[in-house]
Amino acid sequence: MNDTLNNFKVTDRQSFIRFLDLLCKDLLDNPENWENKTLPDFLEALSVFTEDVQGYYNNMKLDINADKPDWSTFADIFKGAKVYE
Repeated sequence: MNDTLNNFKVTDRQSFIRFLDLLCKDLLDNPENWENKTLPDFLEALSVFTEDVQGYYNNMKLDINADKPDWSTFADIFKGAKVYE
């Protein structure tokens, strides 16, 4: 993941839109960093990582409740789906 995408803060709908643009650019510029390059693979990883995202937050010791998501939670899920196996 490029540093710009990795450090981009999603706080609202508009920044989530910008994040999605950066995510797309990251795929085009750095496909070697993506585990899930096809739409079916990405959507499957998106589903599975959405199910597991609370475990990610717990492991990272982040005080985030995935059952009460905000725009940054959705960004985390999309970033996770990029590489989740």
